[in-house]
Amino acid sequence: MTVNKGLASLIESDPNLSNQAQENAINDIKAVDKDDGYQFIKSQFDVDTAIHNNTVLTTSQKNDALATLYAAQPHLQIGRYLNDTIRHTNTILDGSIMPFDASVETKTFTFIEALQTVESLQTTIPQILGVPASAKSRDVNDHFGLLNNIFTTSQDSTQPIFTRLKEIMQLIDTTSRTISALNTATAAVRYSNTQLVDFLATIVADSTDFQTTLDNRVNTTAGNMANLNTRISQIPGDPSVELISIRDKIVTQQTLENSNIVSLRTYIESITNNDILAGLAEDKDLRELLTKVAQNTSWQNYYNDYETNKSRLNPLYAISTDSDKSSVIELVLQSRGLPDVSDYLDFAAVANKTKRDDRIDTKNYDLYSDEQIITKSCEQLGITTANRSIEDQSNSLLNNMNENDRSIVADELDQNEDANTLS
Repeated sequence: MTVNKGLASLIESDPNLSNQAQENAINDIKAVDKDDGYQFIKSQFDVDTAIHNNTVLTTSQKNDALATLYAAQPHLQIGRYLNDTIRHTNTILDGSIMPFDASVETKTFTFIEALQTVESLQTTIPQILGVPASAKSRDVNDHFGLLNNIFTTSQDSTQPIFTRLKEIMQLIDTTSRTISALNTATAAVRYSNTQLVDFLATIVADSTDFQTTLDNRVNTTAGNMANLNTRISQIPGDPSVELISIRDKIVTQQTLENSNIVSLRTYIESITNNDILAGLAEDKDLRELLTKVAQNTSWQNYYNDYETNKSRLNPLYAISTDSDKSSVIELVLQSRGLPDVSDYLDFAAVANKTKRDDRIDTKNYDLYSDEQIITKSCEQLGITTANRSIEDQSNSLLNNMNENDRSIVADELDQNEDANTLS
């Protein structure tokens, strides 16, 4: 149910959806670079932005330059991978993340569609698959985690990813102020980044001879990253190891979100259609048809075993805990009038009960007395008869048959639970 309070004013205003919260968190990391000569973060953001926004370079030239830079110590290319997350979330908000073929499609993908589909999955997956959406990597943060700023919070005692990244950048900045080798390495990266940015700004539309210079400046910047990584790894505790882990987590999250959102339409269509196909098993004729049409063994088994499993379903057997099992068994036994014999000294009743026990072969039992039937039944069930009175035999036999009645009901309960369990 929708909350009405304030709804009218909302409907008449624009929510102004944006990734500003994400950008603010990234700007907080960037702010570690005070632009006073001891950090390299801002220059990396500048290089990445300059390449992406250049209007003269071809797509191929941009990709080649970015690939060369990124291959040089990817975990230190902080400006690149954080800018990538911003571009990624922008494509989610404007819907351009979804591949679109204008020749065959008339409707583009939207953020609203993504939200509604993910909301549907939060209900559909538990209903159909019996697990939370998170178990299928399909919860809200599996699609919109970067927009949701998941790296600014933590689910356990560990520091949030962005918090830790900022601290490491602060450590590098502080160390660079006291260790000349690190300062020199940082300055070299910053200088070559700036030179590359300045060069890109000089390229004009009719330029034809800049490729060699571009390659040289890109290679110089990439080469300086190796020396910087060496100096950072010499800081006590080697923060480069943690920087690798941080970058991997962020890139993995972005890759997951991209894959999930791009496949949203086909994924929900697939599980919805399969749910429909499973529901058609209710119809005997359609079930027989689908058994022949389906080539997947799991589907064939589902259809072939459907009637058997359905016959095992009994609402009376619905239990929520194992402790409920005993009480349900007692209730079912009572509804069936069991135990139907309670006095083991009533030999006629005990003998008659053996004829209702599927485990006992009662052939020619009509030729025997009640006492003989009891003894022969004990022998069939492996109950000792030697040196035992007929009273003792009858008592053991009756207990065995009454326990078998309980076992039958318990098996039915287990079969019901098995048939009613998503698998």
